[in-house]
Amino acid sequence: MCNYNKNIMKSKSTRDLRKGKKRNPASKPVCPGKRLTQAAVRRFQERIYLHYQAHGRKLPWRTTQDPYRILVSEIMLQQTQVQTVMGKYEPFISTFPDFPSLARASLRMVLQKWQGLGYNRRAIALMQIAQRVTDEFYGKLPSSVETLKTFPGIGAATAASIAAFAFHKPTVFIETNIRRVFIHSFFHDRTNIRDAEILPLVEQTLHTSHPREWYYALMDYGVVLKQNHENPNRRSAHYQKQPPFQGSNRQIRGMILKALTTKSCLSEQEIAQRLHLSREKIKYNLVQLEKEGFIKRKRRKITLAENL
Repeated sequence: MCNYNKNIMKSKSTRDLRKGKKRNPASKPVCPGKRLTQAAVRRFQERIYLHYQAHGRKLPWRTTQDPYRILVSEIMLQQTQVQTVMGKYEPFISTFPDFPSLARASLRMVLQKWQGLGYNRRAIALMQIAQRVTDEFYGKLPSSVETLKTFPGIGAATAASIAAFAFHKPTVFIETNIRRVFIHSFFHDRTNIRDAEILPLVEQTLHTSHPREWYYALMDYGVVLKQNHENPNRRSAHYQKQPPFQGSNRQIRGMILKALTTKSCLSEQEIAQRLHLSREKIKYNLVQLEKEGFIKRKRRKITLAENL
């Protein structure tokens, strides 16, 4: 690890690097203290790094510099708990160690390794990314945020996080743990806080010399905040309670896909019997899976799609 205390004292924040640049007035944070002073930035960074030095999590995707492995982890971590990803990441990487191996894989093989992560559309997105990287970029993931955003399953925040973690670019982004840290630290008596208010603070406090380690430190601090405080994210304008998974159509679609990875060809009736669900529920979710490109129909039989 870097000697963070020394680096913090010596390095300039993004705020200092862009001192002479004109800013959009709409981007100014609406929070106590207005624009942060250098001293406030330093104190904040020191607090976050001190916690990280003592309690930083050791996660397998943090030990690699391989853009492919970092991409896989970032897609897996979308809307999925770290503990769940921990059990799936290394088996997935062992089976598909690089872009070409994932690009050549069948949907059945990928879904078998994806089982338990949920949100199966991400598996298709990963396969499509691998195919495009292999075909258009000679097997090397582009480092440009704008290019990354053109890939399926990669939005602005994920593109920025991949650029920071895989290519050490000082990008500015928010995810759930980062949001929690900034609301707790800078919006003490506020509710309905918008990400547009938080992003300027993320930019001002960014440790531009070590963005990868800085964001790891922020995320780990956010995890502890959730454990020890009433979740600050409840005060975010973007907070939404996750709907129950049990009995949901999302669960049913996952069950259907799991059935089709174990037996290659099933009818609607056979699926309903296997899952002990009504034909109506099965029919509705099969329509959704077909729209999303997971399955295809052969007469009265249903199989996993062969080509994406």
